[in-house]
Amino acid sequence: MESNEKLNCADEKIKNEVCEMLKQFDNDKQHLITILNEVQEKYGYIPKVAQVEIANYLNIPLAEVYGVITFYSRFSLEPKGKYNISICLGTACFVKGSKELLERAKQKLGIEEGKTTEDGMFSLDTTRCVGACGLAPVFTVNNEVYGKATVKLLDEVIDNIKANL
Repeated sequence: MESNEKLNCADEKIKNEVCEMLKQFDNDKQHLITILNEVQEKYGYIPKVAQVEIANYLNIPLAEVYGVITFYSRFSLEPKGKYNISICLGTACFVKGSKELLERAKQKLGIEEGKTTEDGMFSLDTTRCVGACGLAPVFTVNNEVYGKATVKLLDEVIDNIKANL
């Protein structure tokens, strides 16, 4: 029961913050992506309560908000870790071994793609292209690009982050 009260309190806080954020926009649905981007920046994902407030404010169906969130890989419905690792699976990266990087990251972090570690420190995602095909294979950590990546480099980066926690 107590955890539900905390969740409701947290939802209320998010609702109030999103309502404040929405005041800077008129209620034209052309602002949807900009609003979603701001919410994503603030929370690291787009909480359900925020989706409802945005839909109500823009007078559009919740399904439309959800559809935009799930269409663009930049948006997330789940909280991300403090360190978001993203492995590029675009053609150039895939051909040069990014699948092995993904498998190693899953093993090393103990999570599947799209998930976050229990301690909230790491999340693991894939992307189709980061625009660095000449450096393939590529992975990113919080948008910092690591090119010509190897499993050894991935291990070193993760170990370095863990050592500095």
